[in-house]
Amino acid sequence: MPARFYEQEIRSGLKDKRRLSAFLDALVHKHLKKADTSNLTYIFCNDEYLLQINQQFLNHDTFTDIITFNLSEAANELVGEIYISTERVKENASKFDTTYNEELHRVIFHGALHLCGFKDKTKTDKETMRKQEDACLKQYFKG
Repeated sequence: MPARFYEQEIRSGLKDKRRLSAFLDALVHKHLKKADTSNLTYIFCNDEYLLQINQQFLNHDTFTDIITFNLSEAANELVGEIYISTERVKENASKFDTTYNEELHRVIFHGALHLCGFKDKTKTDKETMRKQEDACLKQYFKG
C-alpha cells in the first residue's frame, strides 16, 4: 500500500507525494526483504500536537521533530505511523543550514529507516543512520 500523508491543522509543503510514496516503498523493501506489504502513514503536525503524543505515549516532556510507532503485527508486514512537527523541521533546517524541503525529506526518511530497524541511540548508530539518510536524500533528489 502506498505511503499516506496527512496534515493536522498545518501545511507541510510536501510536493510529489506519489513519487515519494513509491520511493519509501522501495526503501522499505530494500531493507526488509521479508516485508510483503508496507503501510506507512505520515502525519504532519505542529509542536504542541507532537508534544502531547510524546507525553501521552512515551512519557517525554520535550519537543521533538519526529515520533515513529511500529504497529506491525506480523513478520511479513510493516505498518507504521510517523508523526512529524513541521515547526521543529523548520527550526532544524535553519539550525543545520539547510532548506526546509531537504530537512523535511531527511526526517521522512529517518522515520522509515527506524521502522526498517535502524537505530540512533549510540554514536555509531547515529553515524549509520545519518549515512542512510544522506544516501536516501542523494538518491531521491538526483533526478
